[in-house]
Amino acid sequence: MKNPLLEEFNTPFNTIPFEEIKLEHYQPAMVKAMEMGKADIQAIKNNSFSPDFNNTIEALERSGKQLDVISSIFFNLHSCETNDEMQQIAQELSPMLSAYADDILLDEDLFKRIKVAYEKTDKQKLSKEAAMLLEKTYKSFVRNGANLDDESKKILKELNTQLSMLSLTFGENLLKDSNQFELWIENEKDLAGLPDGVKEAASMSAKEKGKDNLWLFTLDYPSYIPFMMFSEKRELRQKIYMAFGSRSFNDNEYNNEKIVKEIAAARHKKAVLLGYASHADIVLEERMAEKPARVYSLLNELLEHAKPVAIKELKEIQELCNKLNGPNPMERWDFSYYSEKLKNEKFAINDEILKPYFQLEKVIDGAFKTAQKLYGITFEKRDDIQKYHKEVTTYEVKTEDGNHLAVFYADFFPRASKRNGAWMTSFRGQNKYDNKEQRPLVSIVCNFTKPTETKPSLLTFNEVTTLFHEFGHALHGMLADGHYESLSGTSVYWDFVELPSQLMENWCYEKECLDMFARHYQTNELIPIELVQKIKDSANFLSGYQTVRQVGLGRLDLAWHNLTEIPTNSVSEFETNATIETELFAPVKGINTSCAFSHIFQGGYSAGYYSYKWAEVLEADTFEYFLETGVFNKETAKKFRDNILSRGGSEHPMELYKKFRGQEPSTKALLRKSGLLKK
Repeated sequence: MKNPLLEEFNTPFNTIPFEEIKLEHYQPAMVKAMEMGKADIQAIKNNSFSPDFNNTIEALERSGKQLDVISSIFFNLHSCETNDEMQQIAQELSPMLSAYADDILLDEDLFKRIKVAYEKTDKQKLSKEAAMLLEKTYKSFVRNGANLDDESKKILKELNTQLSMLSLTFGENLLKDSNQFELWIENEKDLAGLPDGVKEAASMSAKEKGKDNLWLFTLDYPSYIPFMMFSEKRELRQKIYMAFGSRSFNDNEYNNEKIVKEIAAARHKKAVLLGYASHADIVLEERMAEKPARVYSLLNELLEHAKPVAIKELKEIQELCNKLNGPNPMERWDFSYYSEKLKNEKFAINDEILKPYFQLEKVIDGAFKTAQKLYGITFEKRDDIQKYHKEVTTYEVKTEDGNHLAVFYADFFPRASKRNGAWMTSFRGQNKYDNKEQRPLVSIVCNFTKPTETKPSLLTFNEVTTLFHEFGHALHGMLADGHYESLSGTSVYWDFVELPSQLMENWCYEKECLDMFARHYQTNELIPIELVQKIKDSANFLSGYQTVRQVGLGRLDLAWHNLTEIPTNSVSEFETNATIETELFAPVKGINTSCAFSHIFQGGYSAGYYSYKWAEVLEADTFEYFLETGVFNKETAKKFRDNILSRGGSEHPMELYKKFRGQEPSTKALLRKSGLLKK
């Protein structure tokens, strides 16, 4: 059987031939690609010349590339276009891939060559990027057990296989439990308070399930969030809130409590086996933060400034709640509803006022124009590039000179086959091997409000900043200009990777940027200056509360991953103890964050959720520089592109940052920006 995954992609820019790939192609293609990867490794080991940088380190870097591409395609689609059959294939492939990686990382003969090459190479004669590759390669083998004895290696392999399966099951349980919940509304009175666009979207969701004259709300963000913000029906807000807060914490087959503890235990056992005190210690060794103490220091400093502000913010919302004869005390399912009312009262602004100015297509165009003004790049829609779903849009990205730079895939709407949230990913990275350049295939995946029968997709302001955020990640991938793929694009320390994304959000608050795309979808009227000012004025609304919430999630993550012994209490008790200082509401029985915390138990953020706040420090410091020189200052943008966006992980991130900024960042910039510190 011809397998398109193993053929030369005869497509524009060698893009993925999605329309030709069937589910039955993946497993045989991966098996074949693993054989090819093993042959690459064998060739390195059989090399009769003395190990050196080129014949060992660089050869290893270039090995197994076919497998990298195939597994990227499969696991990207597993997140955004999955089904039961694909999930079954993932369950079969994950242990095979884990074993394949272990066979390489624990290969004694290969490591002997790497060690010789590492010790005898004169690092001074290498480029900084090559020196980084040498260091990273050697350390990755040591950190993954190359120095262990045979018995310990066997245990490590078992732990790695176990972890790959547990992580997969965690994500599948969460998706299935989320999809199980449906809030059907039969009586139109129960829609009180909901904007017309929200009601229309719910009606459309019901029609898609074959039910007319009903309204359907789900736990997808574009459905859940506006319901919590606008529904006047408190008992229904409580119902959907409890469903959201108890995802994979319910007494059913999709419960993740056991899995959470098993993941934490396996990660801890693995860390100890490798000579570390905890999983956090091993992770943070290769982060800007370096050790748990520095993470706690950052989180504690933020909490110290944010908590008093958060308490005042909640008091103000409670006062409005009392004035409107609302509940006292306010519960968690009341918070979004009354805080939205307070925001409207204080700033005369809300999403319903703003959404008509944020038509999805125009916001995308605004992101493109922002990138063009900053970096000179352009985006051209292409209909000849295959895609994995009809809702995906494909673009060719070009340099200022009109040369090909990247292919960009945009996938914006929720569906049952897609996990919640928003993320950027790559189907293929960038490299410069054999005097040829491979340009990247970059994608962003979101869950925005769908168009309805009467309205186009109109975004909330939060969705606008989300789009710009993920687009910032995409720019990091698209503008990559490295030699080695494993150091290119977003292949950087995890507490550095959020800098480009969080930085891009800032332009959403600038009139100069908003004027390029924020036009009323019916009248084409430019967003009024007073609304732009209100967006800026309201930027720090609830910044104390939001900061405390992020600190709480960071602490919960560290609690699970800075363990020195496995907890005997329940997941719920463990979570309560970890987050007690950041809780601003009375506890609610039956809800739990850990069981749905996919960032740390399914994604790559274990012992790294603090990264968002760490990167916010870098981002606030960076944007202060843009504000000083001009938000579209070409020289500042060029410095950022040349020292950050194009350089990937070619040097230590602090060195790259200092080359751009001329100094180390200060937490004061973030506290000033958040309004938590007087300027």
